Amino acid sequence: MSLIDFLAGNLLAFVLSVFLLGLLIGSFLNVVIYRLPKMMFRDWRTQAREVLELPEEPATSTFNLVLPHSSCPHCNHQIKAWENIPVVSYLFLGGKCSSCKAPISKRYPLVELACGLLSGYVAYHFGFGWQAAGMLMLTWGLLAMSLIDCDHQLLPDSLVLPLLWLGLIVNNFGLITNLEDALWGAVAGYLSLWSVYWLFKLLTGKEGMGYGDFKLLAMLGAWGGWQVLPLTILLSSLVGAVLGVIMLRLRNQETSTPIPFGPYLAIAGWIALLWGDQITGTYLHFAGF
Repeated sequence: MSLIDFLAGNLLAFVLSVFLLGLLIGSFLNVVIYRLPKMMFRDWRTQAREVLELPEEPATSTFNLVLPHSSCPHCNHQIKAWENIPVVSYLFLGGKCSSCKAPISKRYPLVELACGLLSGYVAYHFGFGWQAAGMLMLTWGLLAMSLIDCDHQLLPDSLVLPLLWLGLIVNNFGLITNLEDALWGAVAGYLSLWSVYWLFKLLTGKEGMGYGDFKLLAMLGAWGGWQVLPLTILLSSLVGAVLGVIMLRLRNQETSTPIPFGPYLAIAGWIALLWGDQITGTYLHFAGF
């Protein structure tokens, strides 16, 4: 019996395997979350200098998702392979650098663990097959772009757009929905928030959200079809309003402080893709329809 046949016939083994894979992917996502915005800022600065006809900046060392190798931000100790095992290394090191004993952010193991748990659940929910593979790619992308948006209020096109196209491609084969619904889901997703943006700007003269939010909702529509959009918008608005007010109060910030909307869209879209039919059916049942 081949490994593929074994995983296809044993749900528990498949879920555990995907959970472990998710931990490894989570470790890489930590790199993406930290480095991708810095790479974008470097690129924008270079482009700005070209437009302004300013002299080029001195050559800097290579900085991408692979190089330089991960190191401690306090003492520049290069992290060894055994120190980079997801979650396990953090616990073994006691949450501190092995060299200078500076504390390591709890966010790193939490991202790894979250990625592992979400991945394992996707495997359990869909079972062995292409649906699970597609939803894993989407889940990993949503997790990375949500945390980048939290840090920088930025949804990178390099993450959103490839996933938007991937959603249309996989639905050409009917993976989640049919291609027609996916196409109109992408269109409706973009135009719905685009319309709200311009209505808000015309009424207040302010920008209520960024263009990345339009693209993110278009991406979710491309994966789940136009049917997931109403529930996604409703859930993201409710969760965003409640958690946004709580976060502002905890941080003692003004209500005018910008709050990233991308994470709420990502969470709501993920929920709608997995349980949208059940949520809608339950609501209609209690509403008496």
